[in-house]
Amino acid sequence: MPVIDLSPLEIQFLEALALILIACLTVPVFKRIGLGAILGYLAAGVIVGATLSLGFTKNPDKLLHFAEFGVVLFLFVIGLEMKPAKLWEMRGDIFGVGLAQVVLCGGVLAVPPLALGMAWQVSVVIGFGLALSSTALVMQALDERGERGSGYGRKAFAILLFQDLAIVPLLLMVALLAPSGGDLGLAESLTNVGIAVAAIAALILTGHYLLNPVFRFLANSGVPEIMTAFALGIVIFAALLMDMAGMSYAMGAFIAGVMLADSSFRHELEANVEPFRGLFLGLFFMAVGVSLSIDAVVANWGTILIAVPVVIILKAAVIYGILRGFGTAHEVAVRAALALPQAGEFGFVLFASAVSAGILGAETSSILVAVITLTMVASPLVERLVPLLIADKAGDEIEEDFSDAGGRALVIGFGRFGQVVTQALRLRDISVTILDADAERVREAQEFGSRIHFGDGMRREVLRAAGAEDADVIVVCV
Repeated sequence: MPVIDLSPLEIQFLEALALILIACLTVPVFKRIGLGAILGYLAAGVIVGATLSLGFTKNPDKLLHFAEFGVVLFLFVIGLEMKPAKLWEMRGDIFGVGLAQVVLCGGVLAVPPLALGMAWQVSVVIGFGLALSSTALVMQALDERGERGSGYGRKAFAILLFQDLAIVPLLLMVALLAPSGGDLGLAESLTNVGIAVAAIAALILTGHYLLNPVFRFLANSGVPEIMTAFALGIVIFAALLMDMAGMSYAMGAFIAGVMLADSSFRHELEANVEPFRGLFLGLFFMAVGVSLSIDAVVANWGTILIAVPVVIILKAAVIYGILRGFGTAHEVAVRAALALPQAGEFGFVLFASAVSAGILGAETSSILVAVITLTMVASPLVERLVPLLIADKAGDEIEEDFSDAGGRALVIGFGRFGQVVTQALRLRDISVTILDADAERVREAQEFGSRIHFGDGMRREVLRAAGAEDADVIVVCV
């Protein structure tokens, strides 16, 4: 039988194919059974890492580092939708709730390793490393459910944004706690902070004065793909600039997105980046699964089995307490606390830096990486506890009854704009079906004699039931 001699490039193609095939098998299955695409990608990565001997499974850190581009693109898209004025309105949550979350969670999570006899320096690094949640996982989950703009979605985003900012002072903390740390280390670290501030200022000035003229020039060229190339170039430039300044790739991409949020090219940029964002983000979650060391889990299964639920419970409890302390409603606080209890990708960065600085040992780092990965895997399951912690309100339980739907016009959303549109249509004797997902608004409308159908206009089956296929016009008024 002839031996097939494959070139290195062909081997890489086959490895990529194996990754794609396993993802195509696991993700639809997990999506179908209600566990979500994120858990499907994580499971695919765990399967690949445990069963296949591929180039990237031997060095999962390289794959994870490459796949972080998905997080970078994701934060860029979020930045495009976050105008500076809106970001300024959130400053209280970002620097109030976000700061409290990092400090208090870091302090609380440092207690268990300290109680186990670890040095206080090691305990502090572990506590703050586990205090950081996964921006990619949480924001992707919010997007899947269409809840990024919800009350708890905004709180979660504010906390995650501060965590991204906190990576610089946390890396400074690692440098100060290192055995070789001293005056020189402090001076060097403070210099790095100054460089980070200067890099942010340079990025803001570049975005404000240069990007729009360049986009206009490229748009006039009539070559669509060059716009896509330049959009990716902006993301890469911003990410590299922040990385060289000691900050995260994701923060650079987010700032670049915010700078372009008021641009007339915003929607085209988002459309160009979106396909790459989805693919790379899926690859990132698979890389997290691949990075899970089965040997480390088997060798330390008792410690990990205890550590994972302890981290999740302590973190969720502290976040809930912080939000309630800042006057957040119980339901919003519960949902945000159960969305953020996992450790995140920045923990990998912080612990790797601690190993290089001589604070953490290799074995301890392997255990912590396994804990981070498993908390991320468990996160979608933890969110299923929300109904158990939020008392059902009988008044909010409205049946999705579409038996009398079927108007010529389907109006989605019955706020002020939806009411004006509905009135104009009815004045022309056009039958209208009105759809709204706010139970209180539906109830108020019924008290005034208006027939409103309760349902989520983002769900395809709801639109079909409401007669979207037969309607002459669909008006989105949300």
